[in-house]
Amino acid sequence: MATNTTVTEFILLGFSESPRVQTILFLIFLAIYITTWLGNLTIIIIVIFVPQFHTPMYFLLANLAIIDISDSTVTSVKMLWDLISHTNSISYNWCLAQIFFFHFTGGTVVFFLVVMAVDRYIAIYKPLQYLLIMHEGVCIGLVAGAWLGGFAHSIVQVALILQLPFCGPNVLDNFYCDVPQLIKLACTDTYTTELLMVSNSGLLLTLIFCILLVSYSVILVKIRTHVTEGKHKALSTCAAQIIVMSLIFVPGMFIYDRPFQVFPGDKIVSVCYTFITPMLNPMIFTLRNREMKGTIRKLIRKMMSLAIKDGK
Repeated sequence: MATNTTVTEFILLGFSESPRVQTILFLIFLAIYITTWLGNLTIIIIVIFVPQFHTPMYFLLANLAIIDISDSTVTSVKMLWDLISHTNSISYNWCLAQIFFFHFTGGTVVFFLVVMAVDRYIAIYKPLQYLLIMHEGVCIGLVAGAWLGGFAHSIVQVALILQLPFCGPNVLDNFYCDVPQLIKLACTDTYTTELLMVSNSGLLLTLIFCILLVSYSVILVKIRTHVTEGKHKALSTCAAQIIVMSLIFVPGMFIYDRPFQVFPGDKIVSVCYTFITPMLNPMIFTLRNREMKGTIRKLIRKMMSLAIKDGK
C-alpha cells in the first residue's frame, strides 16, 4: 500500500450510466472478446498440431496469439463484469494488479514485435543460415526475453505508482485502471513522476516504433531488389507485421507520448488497442497467409463432415 493512502477503491466511469446502453455494450464487447479467443486459439492449435507450421516464424506467431489473448483478458473480464452487473468500482489493490498485468502484457507485445522483425531480417538477409540461426533454443530465448522486457517495464510503472499517496478524489474516467488517469488523483505534485512515466512508456514506444520502421524499410528494399523466389510471400508476411505494429504503436503513442491529460478520444483509442487489435491480429496474419487459410479451410471442412456423420 502506498504511503499515506486512504483511498481503498476507485470508481470507473466506463462508457455510460444507462443500464440499457451497458447491456448493448456488453453484448458487443463479449462478441469481440469471444472472436479474439477463437481467432488466436485457432492459430495456436494449428501451429501446435500441423507439422508444416513447425517453423520459427509460426512459433513466434503462436506466441503472439498467446500474448494477444492475455492482453485482451486483463481489461476485458473486469469491464464485461461491470457492464453486465452495472457496477463500476475496483479496489486499490486490484487496480494496481490490473495496471501491472496490463503493462506486463502490453510491454511484452512491444518487445515481441521487435523479435518478429529480427526473425524477418534474418529470413531475408540470411536465408541459407536461417534455420541454423533461428533454432529452437534461440526462439525460446527471444520469447522469454520479450516477456522479461514486459515484466521489467511493468515493475517500473507499478513501483512509481506505489510512491504516490491517494486521499481522494477516487473517480477514474476510464473503463480500466491505467497510469495516465490514476496519476492525476495523487495527493501530491506528480510532475517528476509524470516525466518518468512518459519516458518509460511514451518515449520507449516512439523509439522502438522508429527503429522498427527503419528495419522494415530495409527489409522491404531487400525483398524488392534481391529476392526472386517467394517474393510475394515475404512481402505479404512483412506487410502483415507492419499493419499489426501500426495498430499497436500508434494508439499507444497517442495515450502515453504526451503529458497525462484526459482527452475526449482516449476511451475510443483505448478500446482500439485493448479490444480491437488483439481481435484483428489473427485475422490479419491468416488473411495474408495462403498456407494458414488453406489449413483453416481444411479444418472447417473436416469438422463439418464429422458433424454431418454424427448427425446421421
